[in-house]
Amino acid sequence: MALGFQNLQAQDQKERKVIQLSGIILNADSTDAVPGVNIYVPKKGRGTSSGRFGYFSMPVLEGDSVVFTFVGLKRQSFTIPVEMVDDKISLIVTMQEDEIALAEIEVMPYPSEEEFKNAVLAMNYEAPMSVDTRGNMSPETLLRWAENMPASGNENFRGFQQGQIMQIQDRYGPRPFRLLDPFAWSQFIQSIKRGDLKKKD
Repeated sequence: MALGFQNLQAQDQKERKVIQLSGIILNADSTDAVPGVNIYVPKKGRGTSSGRFGYFSMPVLEGDSVVFTFVGLKRQSFTIPVEMVDDKISLIVTMQEDEIALAEIEVMPYPSEEEFKNAVLAMNYEAPMSVDTRGNMSPETLLRWAENMPASGNENFRGFQQGQIMQIQDRYGPRPFRLLDPFAWSQFIQSIKRGDLKKKD
């Protein structure tokens, strides 16, 4: 009995012709293509997705129900006709926007507006900077800010340039080690003899 059922199922599959389904998917205004739309046959578990220009192509069988889904757009379906003469179908699918209205949610850090006002009034606020009588910031504040200040755009650019120069130097061989350079030692000794390193008053 099971063998006969399998034979009937195999005959049914042979009778259904394979159709090449292709097309392009556009938005509701038919002006822009919609890439990334999921096109699949739910019962068979096979499918594809539309490309960059909204084009898709996939093989299906006669009688298959093809579903088109995309986040934010309404789900659409298309049934392949039975006993087709041609072995291909071309579609132009327009996807409509799926508008979902959610209820308004008000997010507050406190259970009520009154408690929020009380917390703001009870806040102990200290001035972030001290200002002298002339209206300028005090040197202590400026020094503290300078220590915590990140690098400026010029400093970042200068560091980037130095890194690029070091990469170029490393590309053509190891960096010179001046401590082992005899010419550098010769220049150093001559500078001592000339008295270049003596402390000047």
